[in-house]
Amino acid sequence: MTSLDIGALRTRFHRLCSLIPASSAGRSATAESAVARRPRRRAPASQLVATVVARASLANCTHWNHSFPAQRKDHRYYELVEDTIRQDFEYWYFIIDAENGKDAGVQPFFILDQDIAAGTNRKIRSLIECVRRFWPRFLRMRTLMVGCVAGEGHLSAVNESTRREHAQVLLSTAISHARAQNTQLIVLKEFPACYRGALQDFAKYDFVRLPSLPMTTLNIEYASFDDYMKRALSRATRKDLRRKSKAAARAPALEMSLTNDITAMVDEIYPLYLQVYERSSLRFEKLTKDYLSELGRRMPDKVRFFVWRQSERIVAFSICMVQGDTIYDEYIGLDYTVALDLHLYHYTFRDIVAWAIVNGYKWYCSTGLNYDPKLHLKCKLAPLDLYVRHTSPLVNGMLKGIFPLLGPARYDKNLSRFGNYDEL
Repeated sequence: MTSLDIGALRTRFHRLCSLIPASSAGRSATAESAVARRPRRRAPASQLVATVVARASLANCTHWNHSFPAQRKDHRYYELVEDTIRQDFEYWYFIIDAENGKDAGVQPFFILDQDIAAGTNRKIRSLIECVRRFWPRFLRMRTLMVGCVAGEGHLSAVNESTRREHAQVLLSTAISHARAQNTQLIVLKEFPACYRGALQDFAKYDFVRLPSLPMTTLNIEYASFDDYMKRALSRATRKDLRRKSKAAARAPALEMSLTNDITAMVDEIYPLYLQVYERSSLRFEKLTKDYLSELGRRMPDKVRFFVWRQSERIVAFSICMVQGDTIYDEYIGLDYTVALDLHLYHYTFRDIVAWAIVNGYKWYCSTGLNYDPKLHLKCKLAPLDLYVRHTSPLVNGMLKGIFPLLGPARYDKNLSRFGNYDEL
């Protein structure tokens, strides 16, 4: 494509977008007539209403302190993330009120400048970068994301029968607020598949549902880690794990410790997290030292930090959270001067699962990426969904065919090897 072709395309696209601003106010007669050819669907009516507030206003919200009680990341976690992960995120909240004026729920959201091509493969990104030499904002949009900056999203309604009603008011309010803020894109970020019924109206009203990179789950109802290996893993995988354990055993001994507050060692641990972060091809949030310290201070009942030392030097750590009978492996940090030789990923997995079995946990969950070893360890996929829509009906119609090409799960070849891949 020549620079002239790209320039012409850019000009035509800007002319099209100028006819349909993000806010419905001031729409030109030409744009009105174009949209009027197709009846514009309205979000379903609800007896609930939602208002947008900043964090300070939640002090008077009785529901907030009881939000997300069934999740490991309850209201305290959202406050922690807002306080410690800034990164140009604008944090806001929808307060959902009933007709009697009492608050019925709180739904966190945030606004950011998002590169919607970040999840594509290297070949597509290189093509997009060529376009951006002439059009720097190509596929970069101001975005309203419903959910959590550092984790999957959840609806605040505890009662499953009210979730769809909450989703309906969220649908209409998110669209109107995004337009008022001149925000082009609306995304529901990484909602588990269990919400598909409650969120079905989003798909009906021109949102595209895309698979995000899924979490994984593993049933660990075994007598011990050795029992899990014997009964769950293939002979080849067992042999591979034993080989890796022997490699670690030949080096100076590794010692594991457990704590729920790593403030005293955060200066040693944080560089290990950065080593893993910098090696990742997909990045969104970037944790801070304050996040690591405050997580244990604010949520000691939910957080477990596993730390591995070799000759008194920290070489690995893992941030885990617990909820009910499940342990969640959230973030890992590794010293790559020894991590590959000692097979620290598998070493940390073994120690965490062994500890969880001894302490009565029945499920081990981990976040996305690194799917090849998880496949051999007999993990299953736990689908997460993205719901995406442009605020302009006309532009959204143009992009609906492109959105599926931008989903990150599309480009990880290991996912299709899982037995429940079709659930994505």
